[in-house]
Amino acid sequence: MKRDRNENGLTKSQRMQLKAFICMLGLLLLLILLLGKFVSLLVHRESGPEEAPVTPSPHIPVVNVLTNVWILDVGNEELVIFRDGVRESYPYGTVTEGAQEDLGAIRYGPDISVREQIADVVLTDGAVTGVFAKTEKINGRILSADETGIEIEGYGRYPLDEDYKGYRLYDELIMCTVSDICFGYSFTDIVLDEGSVCGILLAKEEAMEYIRVLLKSGDYGGNLHEQLVITGDTDFTVTYGPYGNRMQETYQAGEEVTIEHGSSYFDGDRVWVRPEVLTGRLILKNVGRSQGVPSYRGTMELLGTDDGIVVINEVLLEDYLYSVVPSEMPSKYPMEALKAQAVCARTYAYGHMEHAGYPQYGAHVDDSTSYQVYNNIVEQESTSTAVKETYGQLLLTQQGETAGTYYYSTSCGMGTEATIWKTEAAAQIDYLHPRALNPEGADLGDYLKEEGHFKDFISGSNQDDFEADESWYRWSYEVEQLDTEEMLKVLQKRYDANSKLVLTLVDGEYVSQEIEELDVIRDIYVEKRGSGGVADELIIETKEHTYKIISEHNIRYVLNNGGNKISRQDGSQVASPNLLPSGFFVITTGKEKGNVVGYSLIGGGFGHGVGMSQNGAKEMAKSGYSAQEILLFFYDGCRLENIYGTEGESDS
Repeated sequence: MKRDRNENGLTKSQRMQLKAFICMLGLLLLLILLLGKFVSLLVHRESGPEEAPVTPSPHIPVVNVLTNVWILDVGNEELVIFRDGVRESYPYGTVTEGAQEDLGAIRYGPDISVREQIADVVLTDGAVTGVFAKTEKINGRILSADETGIEIEGYGRYPLDEDYKGYRLYDELIMCTVSDICFGYSFTDIVLDEGSVCGILLAKEEAMEYIRVLLKSGDYGGNLHEQLVITGDTDFTVTYGPYGNRMQETYQAGEEVTIEHGSSYFDGDRVWVRPEVLTGRLILKNVGRSQGVPSYRGTMELLGTDDGIVVINEVLLEDYLYSVVPSEMPSKYPMEALKAQAVCARTYAYGHMEHAGYPQYGAHVDDSTSYQVYNNIVEQESTSTAVKETYGQLLLTQQGETAGTYYYSTSCGMGTEATIWKTEAAAQIDYLHPRALNPEGADLGDYLKEEGHFKDFISGSNQDDFEADESWYRWSYEVEQLDTEEMLKVLQKRYDANSKLVLTLVDGEYVSQEIEELDVIRDIYVEKRGSGGVADELIIETKEHTYKIISEHNIRYVLNNGGNKISRQDGSQVASPNLLPSGFFVITTGKEKGNVVGYSLIGGGFGHGVGMSQNGAKEMAKSGYSAQEILLFFYDGCRLENIYGTEGESDS
C-alpha cells in the first residue's frame, strides 16, 4: 500500500507537523516584536526630551455608616452620639448637591433636629455628612420578645433587625437587649424602620405588680396543652381575634368553654380569659395538680403555637405568693420562718420578672420545680399571713440588685457557695458564705476543704448546730454491690448534659471525650472539696481509664445506684431513686482483689447547701430570731427594701 504523499513527497502526518512548527514560529516572532515595542517605549519615556504629564489619582472618600446609634446632642460644630456603650463625637462635613440627591432627603450640619433619637449616621472621611433619624415609634404592653421579634399588645409581632440596638434611658445611659424587656408592661418604646424593629428604648423603671406564669400541662408533663376546659367561680369572658377586630364571648359562673389546639380561637392574636370581678378565679378542669383541680387568680392568656397551646396566668405578685409559699415551706412552720420564706420567694420571682425565663412566650417563670412550685398545694392561712406581713419586701444586694435568694431543705451544719454550680454568674455572687449554721456562725469554708478535717466534721455532730436534731442532719448510704453498667449509663447522661464536667485522663491531662465503657473499677475517691466541705471533684479509676466528675450535682447523680435507700439519723429509711441527698459526704470503698465492689457514704444535709436552709430557718425562728435576722444570717451584707415604697406590718 502506498502512503498518501503530496507533490513534495510529504505524508499527511509530516504536513501536520510542519504546520504546527510554522504556527509556533509565528507566535514566537509576534512575542519578540511586542517585547521590542515595549522596550522602545520604556527607553523613550526615560530618555525623551519631555516627560508626559502625570495625572494625579482622584481622592476616593472613605464612607462609613453607623447604624442605629443614639443621638446625644447636636452642637454647632459636632454631633455627639452614643454607640456600643461609648460616647463619641464627630465634626460636620459638607455634602454636594449631587451627593445629597444620591443619599436621599438627608439633613446635615448643625440644623439637625434629631437629638435623643435613634439614627443612622453617615461619615465621610470621619466627618458627618448624613443623618437618617428613625422616628416611627410604638408603645404598648410587651407580650413576648426574643432574638426573632417583639410582640406588642394592640399591634402584633414585629421582626427584629439583626443590627438592632437597645438603650436604657433612665438612671444611667447604657446598652441593653431584648432580654432586658419587662413583659406585661409598657416601659419600652419600640422603634421601627420599614416594618422591622431597629431599636428598643427602655424609657422608665417602675415597680412591677404582676407576674406572668407559664402553666404546665397536667402533672407538669410539658409546656404545651392540646386542649383546655375552662370555667370560673364567677362570670368570665373570652376575648379573641386579630387586633382591630376583637370578638368576645361571655360565660356565667360554672359554665365551661373548651378551647382546642388549632381551633378558630387562634385565627388572630392571643386569647384572653378574664373573670368579671377581681376576686374571681378561673378553673382549668383538665389540668391535674396534687391538690386536685386547680383554680387561679388573675387572667389567662392563651398563645397558639404549631405544637400546642401555651397558657400564661397573669396574676398579682402578692397573690402568686399565696400559692407559692405553702408549696415551698410547710405551713406549720413558725411565722418568722414563713415570713423569711415569703421574702425569698418574692425576691426570686421579682428577679425573673426583670429577666424572664420564657421570653419567647412572654412568661417570667413556670409553675414547676424548675422555678417555684405554684398552686400545687391549696393556700393556707399562715403562709398567706406571712406574705401579707412582708408585703412588697425584697432582699437586695449592696449594689441595689435583687439578691439570688437560693434555699434548700436542711444543712449538715455547714453551707457552701454558689460557685458549686460552675457558672459565670454564680462566681460573681459575694453574699453567700459557707458559714456554720449555729449561733456562732463561724466561716469554716476553707478549713473543711481538707479531707481529714471534713471527715472528722461529718462523722460527728455539734449539738449547737440549729438542725442537729433534724432527721436529715446526718445520713448514711451503702452500696454493697456496685453496678458498673448502671454507673456507665449515668456517666454518659451527665456527659451529654454538660461535657465540660465529665472528663477523661488522656496523656496526663483531663479532656472532654465520650465514655464508651466502664471496666473494672480500681478506686473511687473525692479529689477536691469546695467551700464547707462539699464534694467538688470525684475520681473514678478503672483498669484502663480514669474519669473526673465535676460539681456536687453530677457527683450526687453518679454515686446514686437508684435501688438503695438512705438511712437517716432518726433510723428512718427513704428511697433515693436518682440523686443523693447532698454533696456533703465522705466515701469508703469496699474492695476484693484490689477492685471496688461497693462503697458506703456518711453524709449530712438535704439539698445543695447554698443560701437559706429552710429547716435552719425554722429552728432559728423557734429560738427567737426574727425574719430579718434569719435572712441577714444567710444572705450576708444584703438589705430589705419595699419595692412598692410602703412598710410591711412586721418589724422585718
